[in-house]
Amino acid sequence: MRTVYQQAPHLTGPSNLVYSNPALCMIPSVVNMMRKFSDRTVGILALQGDYERHQRQLEAVGAKCRLVRLPQDLKDIDSIIIPGGESTTMDILLDRFKLREPLTKFAQSAPVFGTCAGMVMLAHGIKDNLSKVTPLGLLDIDVIRNGYGRQVHSFEDTVTADLGDGEITVDATFIRAPKITRLGSEVTVLASYLGDPVLVRQDNLLSSSFHAELSDDTRLLEYFLGKVAAYKSGSTCSTNA
Repeated sequence: MRTVYQQAPHLTGPSNLVYSNPALCMIPSVVNMMRKFSDRTVGILALQGDYERHQRQLEAVGAKCRLVRLPQDLKDIDSIIIPGGESTTMDILLDRFKLREPLTKFAQSAPVFGTCAGMVMLAHGIKDNLSKVTPLGLLDIDVIRNGYGRQVHSFEDTVTADLGDGEITVDATFIRAPKITRLGSEVTVLASYLGDPVLVRQDNLLSSSFHAELSDDTRLLEYFLGKVAAYKSGSTCSTNA
């Protein structure tokens, strides 16, 4: 485990993703991956937070990206990512820009990936909710905001995730990360950290306590664009769905 302490972690450092290296774009496996997702248009909630790193990862796998700031931005996108950031600020801005109702309606059927603060916003309930954040209530979990500590306690480690094709090791950055305190019966745990779930899925919803977009590894994003995006209402959710 490595301690991380950054005042604005989502704004630091250049991307080292595959698309920044033209030589890698000639590798057949990379070309095939970029073709695989080239027909996807993915929205990123861009009211606040580290949406730029998600944008870079989407570009790395060949998907199209649209920044979502207004209700009309939800048109013609296939799925959406709710990034990390400040859930209190996101909560306020969702109402200010009249996004809460259309985003909730969109997320009831379309694929959604929430990371860190995105998990807080997707949750049913927030314990010790002193900031009075109103979550969207879509993912049947309860969380504690900053459950892994404040900014000064931020850290990096690895987690083992089962995405249906065998276990993989994922780099995970915990920055004021939420901790899950309750799991609904329809929620599947894909990864845990020290016994607590940190990566979960419920049908079309995928969510992580940690930031995965800060590394070069796009496998979790590929899982979202592939298997989670393939979920159809009425089917049985599993890691192999």
